[in-house]
Amino acid sequence: MSIQNNINRITDILRRDDGISGAMHYTEQISWILFLKFLNDYENNKADEAYLEGKDYNYVLREDLRWPHWACPKDADGKLDVKQALTGADLIDFVNDTLFPYLKAFKTTTNDPKSLTYKIGAIFEYLDNRIASGHTLREVLDIIDALDFQSSDELFELSKVYEDLLKGMGSDGGNSGEFYTPRAIIKAMVETTDIKVGDTIYDGAVGSGGFLVEAFDYLTQDGKKQKLSASDWDTLQNKTFFGQEKTSLGYVMGMMNMILHGIESPNVFKGNTLTQNIRDFQEKDRHNVILANPPFGGKEKKQIQQNFPVETNATEILFLQHFMKMLKLEGRASIIVPEGVLFQTNNAFTKVKQTLLESYNVHTIVSLPAGVFLPYSGVKTNILYFDRKGATNDIWYYDVTPPYKLTKNRPILYEHFEEFVHLFHHPKERNATNAKLKDSVTLSAVEGSQQCNDWTVNIEEIKDYDLSAKNPHKVVEVVHLSPKELLTAIKQNDAEILNLMNQIENLIDG
Repeated sequence: MSIQNNINRITDILRRDDGISGAMHYTEQISWILFLKFLNDYENNKADEAYLEGKDYNYVLREDLRWPHWACPKDADGKLDVKQALTGADLIDFVNDTLFPYLKAFKTTTNDPKSLTYKIGAIFEYLDNRIASGHTLREVLDIIDALDFQSSDELFELSKVYEDLLKGMGSDGGNSGEFYTPRAIIKAMVETTDIKVGDTIYDGAVGSGGFLVEAFDYLTQDGKKQKLSASDWDTLQNKTFFGQEKTSLGYVMGMMNMILHGIESPNVFKGNTLTQNIRDFQEKDRHNVILANPPFGGKEKKQIQQNFPVETNATEILFLQHFMKMLKLEGRASIIVPEGVLFQTNNAFTKVKQTLLESYNVHTIVSLPAGVFLPYSGVKTNILYFDRKGATNDIWYYDVTPPYKLTKNRPILYEHFEEFVHLFHHPKERNATNAKLKDSVTLSAVEGSQQCNDWTVNIEEIKDYDLSAKNPHKVVEVVHLSPKELLTAIKQNDAEILNLMNQIENLIDG
């Protein structure tokens, strides 16, 4: 049976459990069980390597709490030892009263945040077993026990299946959506930030780890993997990927996603990125590449705002300041921002954008279509590219225009970004297209939709720090209404205005 079918079986089993409610819960519960099975296989592999070198391996978990002892003990024939295997209330009591307290305590037993011990403690610190039935848990353990994390092919397949689980968790709506950014957008952003082995790559709002995972995949894809030395692999595993995640669920999802994709020791920690005072950052703390989709629409209290030169309660502006300060000299950043960051001109927004344009090179802005984050957010967003190579001169804009309206069931696809990625890497073609457009006065609407997705704006043309994407080539269809239809439309507008005025009046009187 395929891994996908096994995971589908597990989700069906968990849906019937009284302690599980929705995709967010069953993904979380699958995650901690998968992690412990992975940890077992990982430690066994390390022990085998040590044996071949004539050394002893010191297991992180004590023997009676390793997978083969509590989860799936075997008999002499290698089959589940039903006499030793806990189930029902005994299994739930053991997990809740012995296993989880032991794992949660790991974080306090070491001061090294890069150690495996610390990471185990950080993962389980805010996790709890939600599975109510020991019989349900027994079924799940038996299925996951058959997975082989020492097989690279099986691990690769499982990483893809887990990615789909995270996507399903995002599609479930609600707060779980904040952990998942569509893979098509991430892939396009990674392919246009010129990352290479030796760079440090940072995401201050890790979520499910999509950006770091895609960057790792990009750096280790088949053509490049064969050229990587042992030193390169050590750099990728220990000195490349950095980040923070505020929520416990997001942290667990992100760590699990990275581990399953082959990043064994990411420098990712649980914490609120915005609690750091950005005035304290030094060049040694900064990173070569920043890739992120930070939370927006949230509000931060005054104590947090004091960590930033421009104080505001808008999380999107606080994160933008954070990322600006976290970028090394010559560094590159690609982050997703809501439309309001580009067009709003109130005091805080204007000050931050002034610094951004004067001290950083904002070279590209990608206007994303409405609906890319449906169903959990309908906010219009953009990808903002900047580097620390001087002030802004020209900004190249690209308008992503799928041939259909985006919905939950008709999402954004990578093919919608292919022209953008190509033009990003071939600026001469981009400039030739713009020149052709300026010389052509009578482009048809069809030609315009095919050729007018990009344009360039000089910094001198930007007024009041309004960076919003206004496609000068976009053909706007004019609808000609009859006088009677116009009159009907005006009456409808007047009725809506009157209704709103009445609501405001009632609020005042109330």
